[in-house]
Amino acid sequence: MNEDKLRDYLKWTTADLHETRKRLREVEGAAREPIAIVAMGCRFPGGVRSADDLWRLVADGADAMTPVPADRGWDLTLPGVGNDTLGGFMSDVADFDAGLFGISPREALAMDPQQRLLLEVVWESLERAGIAPMSAKGEKVGVFMGGSPSRYDMLLTADDGVEGYVLTGSAGSALSGRVSYALGLEGPAVTVDTACSSSLVALHLACQALRLAECGLALAGGVTVMSTPGAFVEFERQGGLAGDGRCKAFS
Repeated sequence: MNEDKLRDYLKWTTADLHETRKRLREVEGAAREPIAIVAMGCRFPGGVRSADDLWRLVADGADAMTPVPADRGWDLTLPGVGNDTLGGFMSDVADFDAGLFGISPREALAMDPQQRLLLEVVWESLERAGIAPMSAKGEKVGVFMGGSPSRYDMLLTADDGVEGYVLTGSAGSALSGRVSYALGLEGPAVTVDTACSSSLVALHLACQALRLAECGLALAGGVTVMSTPGAFVEFERQGGLAGDGRCKAFS
């Protein structure tokens, strides 16, 4: 009788060990599984409005540096800001099809241009992936975005009639949250601000979330639109701006 019990116990232990090893292999395999990037969208200086445009810009060795755009209303007498100031500026950042996203003109005016830009590029990225953007509603789609508030709210006044929209329009958390809300996504919504590495960290977190099955699809990226010249002024005071508008890495 004791031998029968021992035999049954050993069989149970062997089966349980086999199942444990199987689960361990699955976990280890998931940690090594490659992440597939199925589509991309982007906006960059130099008239870049797609990944194809970006490739042509690089392949042609084109120059995307331009003077300060006239539509930003910056004071050109400030330190580091003038007619000879060059930077990687995107044009037409004020353009936005608010109606497409069910956003009123008043709310759109209160929104940081970075939020508007993310909505447009995310929409395009989903279309490029062959996914109807609104069909993702209710799905476990994560949104991981690198960025920080641009101080756009400082430009708004009481005369703009945007009361009630400024908080969500300027919050850094809304960079990712706005996308999730507009498309009805139910995965993680994370905004990352680690300065120049923000987009890379956002991509890293997206990959982790996919491997942990926190979401089945992830939107990862970043955004930077300078609504005010504050960064130029501060870097000029630090002696950190290049006279020719070109970055000198590690210099």
